[in-house]
Amino acid sequence: MAWNWNKTAMFVGGLLTGTAGISILSSEDAKKVYTHCAAAVMRGRDKVMEVCSTLQASGGDIAADAADINEKRKAEKKEREIEQAKAVLAAYEEEQKA
Repeated sequence: MAWNWNKTAMFVGGLLTGTAGISILSSEDAKKVYTHCAAAVMRGRDKVMEVCSTLQASGGDIAADAADINEKRKAEKKEREIEQAKAVLAAYEEEQKA
């Protein structure tokens, strides 16, 4: 059985590439890049949280205003119904007098 040098060479090449990759990824320059990326992500997170807080506050204000509008409409509708009932009653009383 013949020794397969291609597979052996590919294995050794992969091993060397992996070892070189690990040393590159753990180098001081790579750590600086990771640190800057993490800082950028944190700044982005802070901005997103700020926007969410603003939206949340606005949402609360909008909900409160909407509730006020609905209460006013409900009161106006009730007042119209009362006025209509008074008009029907007055018409009925006029009819009874005649």
